[in-house]
Amino acid sequence: MSLEDYGGGQGPQSDVLVVTTNDVPGHRVERVIGEVFGLTVRSRHLGSQIGAGLKSLVGGELKGLTKTLVETRNQAMERLVEQARARGADAVLAFRFDVTDAADVGTEVCAYGTAVVLARE
Repeated sequence: MSLEDYGGGQGPQSDVLVVTTNDVPGHRVERVIGEVFGLTVRSRHLGSQIGAGLKSLVGGELKGLTKTLVETRNQAMERLVEQARARGADAVLAFRFDVTDAADVGTEVCAYGTAVVLARE
């Protein structure tokens, strides 16, 4: 697996800054827009579930599931950024992920945070 298969996050050219912190050094929050989120639910295909079951017997990383979860998180984050941009934000503070099982048919991934407009100090 390459780095792109198991990594994520924003690229350096994004017009909406997303951070896990409550503030950004050198900036102040000019306006709070409110909560934004990006949500996606993914199911695993049968081959992936069988392969994961077999792999769990011998141990080791479930690479197919890892790749799927990374893709799912990245999609949820992209949706969060789209929502923040559409509401006029240039940053999302206190960014987090929430991951849950969705009725035993898939995995729900929600990316959420607080959309704001920042100003340089």
